[in-house]
Amino acid sequence: MIYADKKLILASNSPRRREILKRFGYKFDIVNSNYKEDKFDTFSYENIKKNSLGKALEAAQRISYNAVIISADTMVILDSVCLLNKPRNFDEAIFMLKRLSGKTHAVVTSISLVQSNSLKNTTQYTKTLVTFRELSQEEIVNYINTKNPLDKAGSYGIQDFLSESDFKNPPACSFIKKIDGDYFNVVGFSPYTFEKMLKAF
Repeated sequence: MIYADKKLILASNSPRRREILKRFGYKFDIVNSNYKEDKFDTFSYENIKKNSLGKALEAAQRISYNAVIISADTMVILDSVCLLNKPRNFDEAIFMLKRLSGKTHAVVTSISLVQSNSLKNTTQYTKTLVTFRELSQEEIVNYINTKNPLDKAGSYGIQDFLSESDFKNPPACSFIKKIDGDYFNVVGFSPYTFEKMLKAF
């Protein structure tokens, strides 16, 4: 069993989700989930919910006090259903970024909350559309070599190109031409969706 005084528990080892929660003033403990994520080839809301909720429920089993467990899962979707997971190697990363080049894709993040003592839970989704400009082979290879995005769905991190202060007007050098929706959702966690969920929960 894990013992602590905090009422919020983040069931994630993602440094980006930790940073977002801290930036928006939340205090929390971290209990990494041992849930083994399912890998899917096509997108559905049930699939992404299965992963985010599974992470929170697994962590909740090991909490001995009343707390709200937070978990999330992010998926990158091209052409409505085609799912771009985390690349397994350099070649897959190149392949993914070539597919995203010059196209608009969707980033969907599922956030789940679970009450540890009752396992009461809720899940909500946030969707953001991201448009890439046309990318050259040289740009793609240089990005992968310098940023090593193998731990990111779709093989890129939006924070490598844009901050939240300039995402509405991306510079010409950015891979990203346009964003329609929540910037933080593309990073991997929408604080606005989370705030609404927590208040309702």
